[in-house]
Amino acid sequence: MLSLLNEMSLTFAIGLFLVFAAVIGVVGTRLAHIVDDLADRTGLGEAIAGAVLMGMATSLSGIVLSVSAALRDQPELAMSNALGGIAVQTLFLTAADIAYKRANLEHAAASIGNLMQGSLLLCMLALLLIGRFSPEVTIWNVHPITPLLFIGYVYGLHLVGKAQANPMWRPSRTRETKVDEPDEQALQQPLITLWLIFALLAAVLGISGFVLERSASVIAEQTGLGQAAVGVLLTSVATSLPELVTTIAAVRRGALTLAVAGIIGGNAFDTLFAAASDIAYRGGSIYHAVPDSVTLWVALSLLMTGVLIMGLIRREEQGPGRIGFESVAIIACYVAGVVMVFYNGG
Repeated sequence: MLSLLNEMSLTFAIGLFLVFAAVIGVVGTRLAHIVDDLADRTGLGEAIAGAVLMGMATSLSGIVLSVSAALRDQPELAMSNALGGIAVQTLFLTAADIAYKRANLEHAAASIGNLMQGSLLLCMLALLLIGRFSPEVTIWNVHPITPLLFIGYVYGLHLVGKAQANPMWRPSRTRETKVDEPDEQALQQPLITLWLIFALLAAVLGISGFVLERSASVIAEQTGLGQAAVGVLLTSVATSLPELVTTIAAVRRGALTLAVAGIIGGNAFDTLFAAASDIAYRGGSIYHAVPDSVTLWVALSLLMTGVLIMGLIRREEQGPGRIGFESVAIIACYVAGVVMVFYNGG
């Protein structure tokens, strides 16, 4: 199987890429329902379940791809997939905003948990920039910023949990505010069954990411697009399909807090792609092995997340085109990033 993946033709690589992208989309739909039920059944709530369970599970395909690329001495593909994924997943939240017709999604899904997770994401992205511009020093080929990313993420989740348990700030309730309340039907489901289904779906996503990495590498080599362009515009979109599917599914299910938390929390977890890739990469600091065109996506993700947090605080009920101002700004930021990728030659 491995030899087949390593020697595939361009046509076969594209076909394989499309098939497993579709698998990710189908699995992601089911995952949204399972995580929503687990949020109610375990008492975690949609914000924490979205960040930890849905965020991690939907990110498996992406982290497998980035780590595999780093192991194969492709740091540019590894990092561009990770950073491009954060940007495109933030963009996907605008699709959920469009899908929710009643009001601006950020207005209806306001919660202290989502604001705290957004702040955690800003801190994690800032650490990535510090790693990029700090001295190129490594210990056992691992940059010092890598353990700080893991520590910061775990401590940040601890603070999110404390803020939710004892909130010092609450959003104003309006007729369009959707409160996270347990579903009685979900409370009756066997917990062990939910966990088993969750584990199975997560495993499928991880395997899909491994296959996508192999096919994406072939596409990059044989089309001449370059690893940065393939990572930012191709693999990051494909491995982020679970976030798009689960977010839309959560919105249609009425789990609005889960929808927003899955994106923001998933993005915070996705910053660990870079940390894991740095451990897997044996050529030194992976943060210094990529060009500025890849680092640009950290800055764009910071900007897009900042705009999103402003939207969660401002809580505009109806904006341009029946979506919030933040969705319009996020779309503009992403389009500008794509233009710059092609301007810089991928």
